[in-house]
Amino acid sequence: MEQEKRLRRNRGDDEDMMNLLPEALILKILSLLPTKLVTATSVLSKQWRSRWKSVPNLEFDTEDYESEHLSFSDIVCKSFFSHEAPVLESFRLRFGSDNVAPVDVGFWVGTAFSRHLRVLVLDFFTMHEIFTFPSSLCTCTTLESLKLVLFIVVDIPSPGLMKSLRTLHLEFVDFKDDASFRNLLSSCPSLEQLDVYRSDSCDVGTFNVESPSLQRLTIHDTNDGPEFWGYLINAPCLKYLQIEDLRCPGFSLNAPKLVEASIANDTSVTSEKLLGSVTSVRRLLLDLSLFKITYPSGSIFYQLVSLEMYTRKAEWWNLLKRMLEISPKLRFLKLTDKRNFLNDDLVGCKWNEPKYIPECLLSQLETFVWRKFDWRREEEKEVATYILKNARRLKQATFSTKTIKSKELNKLTERRKVLKELDGVVRASNSCHLVFKFDSPSYLSDSSLHIEPF
Repeated sequence: MEQEKRLRRNRGDDEDMMNLLPEALILKILSLLPTKLVTATSVLSKQWRSRWKSVPNLEFDTEDYESEHLSFSDIVCKSFFSHEAPVLESFRLRFGSDNVAPVDVGFWVGTAFSRHLRVLVLDFFTMHEIFTFPSSLCTCTTLESLKLVLFIVVDIPSPGLMKSLRTLHLEFVDFKDDASFRNLLSSCPSLEQLDVYRSDSCDVGTFNVESPSLQRLTIHDTNDGPEFWGYLINAPCLKYLQIEDLRCPGFSLNAPKLVEASIANDTSVTSEKLLGSVTSVRRLLLDLSLFKITYPSGSIFYQLVSLEMYTRKAEWWNLLKRMLEISPKLRFLKLTDKRNFLNDDLVGCKWNEPKYIPECLLSQLETFVWRKFDWRREEEKEVATYILKNARRLKQATFSTKTIKSKELNKLTERRKVLKELDGVVRASNSCHLVFKFDSPSYLSDSSLHIEPF
C-alpha cells in the first residue's frame, strides 16, 4: 500500500512538472511520439484527457495495433473524427493490405488534406501486393513534403497540383509508365529536393527529370534491366547531386549551377558519363571503380576547390592522378579508406607519378587529409610522399591510421618507421604542418612527430 502511494506521488510530481511547461512546448514534445502513445496520455488527468486532440501530427502503424479490439481502420477513423488541430503538420501511415482497404487510405488522406496537411508519408509494406497512388492524391495545395515507400504504384495520367511541395521522396516505388513519373514532377512546380531509390524494377524506360526549381537530387538505382535506358536530367537550378550504384547505360545532365556532387558507382560506362557531366562543381566526392576509364579526357574541372576520394577501389590512385591534372584550382584534398580488410584487387598494382607536376600542386593545394592511411601499402606511401614533395603551397597534411590491436603490438615499430619516413620527406612547402593521428598516441613519443589523439 505504501509503495502504491509513493508511485502515485511520483506520477503526480512528474505531471505537475510537465504542466509547468508552456502548452506549445508540451504539444511539440507529444508531436514527436506515435499517435498511440500520445492518446495514452489522456488517462493521466482531466487536464490531459483532450490534450492529444490538439497535437498537430498523426502517426499510425498497423503493427502497433495488432492486439486491439477495434479494427485498425476504425481506430484511425475515430482518431481523425476526434482530432481538433486546425492545421495538420504531418500524417504518417505504415500499413498492409490485410487490415487496410485502399478506399480507407484515400479517405484518410483526403481528410488530412482538408486540415491543410504539410507532410504525408505512406509506407505500404505488404509483399506481392500493391497500393496505387492515384492522381486524386496530387491535389493538396498545402502539402510541403511527400514520402512514398515500398509497394506503391504511382498512376498519374495527367498532372495534378501540389504547388507548395518542396520535398519528394520515392523509395522503391513503381510507376505505371514513363508519363506517370513526368506528370508527378509536373504536379510540383516548387520542388526543391527529389530523392529516388530504386532496385530492379523496369516500369520506366527513361527517367525524365524535368524541374526548373529543383536544387537537390539523390539517385540510388541498381536497375540494370535491358528495358531501362537511364536518366535525362534538366534542372537549371540544381546545386547538389548525389549518385549511387547507377548501372544504367544512359545518363544526361543539364545543371549549369551545380556546386557539389557525390558519385559512388561500380559501372565504368556510366561513371565516365557522370564525371563528364559535373565538371562545373566546386566540391566533389568520388567512390569509383575505374579499371579501364580514361575519361574525363579533354575535360577540365575549372571550379573544383575541394575533392574527396575513397581509396577502397582498384587503381584508385590513377583516378587521383587524373583528377589532380585536370583540377587547376584544387585547394583541399581528402582521401578516405573504407576497407575493413586487404583488397586483393590492389595487389600488384603500381602508382606512376604524373609526367608533369599538376598546376594545383604548384600553386593551389593548401590542405591534405588522409583518413585511415594504410602504412602497410607501398603505393599509399608513394602517393603520400609525392604530395608532400610537390605541393608548394601546402599548409597542413594530416594522416590518421587504423587501430592496432593489443595482440598486434609487433606492428607498432613498423608503423612508427613508416611515419618517421614520411616526416623526413623534404617537403616542397616550408610552412607545411605535418600531423599524425592515432588511437594510441603514447606508442609514439618521438619529438619530431606532431601527434594528436584520433
